[in-house]
Amino acid sequence: MSDPNNLNIRGAVDLGAVAAQREAQARAASAAASGALDGVVRDVTEATFESDVLQQSMTVPVVLDLWASWCQPCKTLTPVLEALAAEYGGRFVLAKIDVDANPRIAQAFQVQSIPSVFAVIQGQPLPLFQGALPESQIRPLLDALLDEAAKVGVAGAAGEPAATEEEDGAEPVADPDAEAAYTAMEQGEWATAREAFERLLARKPDDADARAGFSAASLYARIGDVDQQAAIADADADPDDVAKQAVAADIAAANGDVDGAFARLIETVRRTGGDDRAAAREHLVSLFEVIGTADPRVAKARADLANALF
Repeated sequence: MSDPNNLNIRGAVDLGAVAAQREAQARAASAAASGALDGVVRDVTEATFESDVLQQSMTVPVVLDLWASWCQPCKTLTPVLEALAAEYGGRFVLAKIDVDANPRIAQAFQVQSIPSVFAVIQGQPLPLFQGALPESQIRPLLDALLDEAAKVGVAGAAGEPAATEEEDGAEPVADPDAEAAYTAMEQGEWATAREAFERLLARKPDDADARAGFSAASLYARIGDVDQQAAIADADADPDDVAKQAVAADIAAANGDVDGAFARLIETVRRTGGDDRAAAREHLVSLFEVIGTADPRVAKARADLANALF
């Protein structure tokens, strides 16, 4: 184990948020398996928007989840909304809309960033929030939405009420490798987490969350026993040494200085060539996965990297 006084393990990855996401995913998966999402969660397109959103909103509030496949925060938010839709038992309908496949809907709602969440009551749109809010902040927004809907007579229900865990006796089912990986992350057992993520990726190579988790566990494993101050001083004194710059960048990212980590490696790319340049670029890309490719800091760093390369 690393020295807890020498490493801020919540700098690059919010492990509390990871745990909450994992729980929401398990609840959503359990609800889907039991049929609790039938009728209350819908994939909506431009062709079905009239019937599934506008007409439905005359009797039941409709919550729109505007997302895209490349958006990492969307993958955090959607399971939370699905679990809440099942829990609320049809008091609102969750309409999931892929903005890339349905650009006219995104334009109609003037969506500038995703995830974006709106509500529709009696055909009238209402903005709810942007970004991947935690469940504790979403619940009061939904409760306020339902109160407003009830005032205008929109208080129906869609689908069948979801069975609670007390009623059906079932616990949410989680992937055992994911469970082991995230538990190890929360305990700071980085090697164990890496091994569990590797097993998960062997079965699900396209799992973006698992790739990000593997990259994060790898980062923390690399710097767990490093004297951070000495490593940064060594890197500052030898700016052409790619290995030293990579360690210093890892330390910066783990302690929350994401921009500093990116800038250090981009400057290393700019200063070096050949295999050294390729190694610096590869390390930078691995940090992109840790932070999340939808993060605006990653988008800026990609542009800066392109300028450094060309």
